[in-house]
Amino acid sequence: MTVPSFTVECRHASGARLGRLETAHGPVDTPAFMPVATHGAVRGLTPEQLSRIGATMVLSNAYHLAQRPGVDVIEALGGLHGLLAWPGPILTDSGGYQVFSLEGLIRIDDGGIDYRSHLDGRRGRFTPEDIVAVQERLGVDVAMCLDECVPADASRARVVEATERTTGWARRSRGAQSRRDMALFGIVQGGFDEGLRARSADDLTTIDFDGYAVGGLSVGESPERTAAVAGHVVALLPAARPRYLMGMGTPRDLLTFATMGYDLFDCVLPTRNGRNGMLFTREGKVMIRNARYARDCRPVDEHCSCYTCATYTRGVLRHLAMSKEMLGAQLASLHNLHFYTTLMTEIRAALREGTFPERARVAAGAWA
Repeated sequence: MTVPSFTVECRHASGARLGRLETAHGPVDTPAFMPVATHGAVRGLTPEQLSRIGATMVLSNAYHLAQRPGVDVIEALGGLHGLLAWPGPILTDSGGYQVFSLEGLIRIDDGGIDYRSHLDGRRGRFTPEDIVAVQERLGVDVAMCLDECVPADASRARVVEATERTTGWARRSRGAQSRRDMALFGIVQGGFDEGLRARSADDLTTIDFDGYAVGGLSVGESPERTAAVAGHVVALLPAARPRYLMGMGTPRDLLTFATMGYDLFDCVLPTRNGRNGMLFTREGKVMIRNARYARDCRPVDEHCSCYTCATYTRGVLRHLAMSKEMLGAQLASLHNLHFYTTLMTEIRAALREGTFPERARVAAGAWA
């Protein structure tokens, strides 16, 4: 049995660090970006394509998968690795953020969450212990504790309540864990209150998790506020454990927060924006539906080596997008994820070679 472990290989004066997370399904060199496979697939991409662009770990969602197709079905299909046909590491979110987004369909108390399924209205309940058991049955490599996320405009009393509840749920989650080949991460909450964030981080550290995530951001606040909270919290987390900043973000976010010392990131932007005709390049955003690209014979990004840029022109991609062809969305998503994974590769190379942040800024281009 492979017990998860994390090693910091080198550090930069800024706080950025090069690391390696060992899991039962292979290593993850960090900093790393995880493509999002919420329902058991990264939209429009095959596992082979993900592997070719340098992805090493993908993210799925335990709540959504428990709703459909169900844990029993996933177990019968060979676990989550079988469902995704993905041989590498998998991290699952517990569903705390999804609960936050299902306002009106849920009721939260200290014991757990009563909900009505967003799919068919069925009533159900899950507890912190349930969520750990689901993730263990899915066979994932990294699991998240159940947490409570609140909106940016929540009252202080509401934030205090959610933070304390998250800590209580974290203790119960750790106590419920039976698989030691699965890493379990606690999630720091506390809104935008530095004192509450510090209390949450301190309480979770005493529980001794395998890694620590920072949640409750990207819930409607300004980018400046996000950065302030992230910068405050990262210094409170154990240096010997992986740090995961949840739901981030743009290429600029990845460079900014990797520089702070975060190790893991995820976001739906590369694929969601790709499906909607927005592509990331070193020169900034390319809105491929714009009429000016109709006869453009250049690749999307002349610095990019992905299949999309090597094979298709901007003009062709615009035609596919305007025609609403599935291929257009797939090619755009492939390019965007390649841009993200290449940026992370360049960040790691710069740290390894002692050229950070200069080399990373070149890779980020206009996003630096």
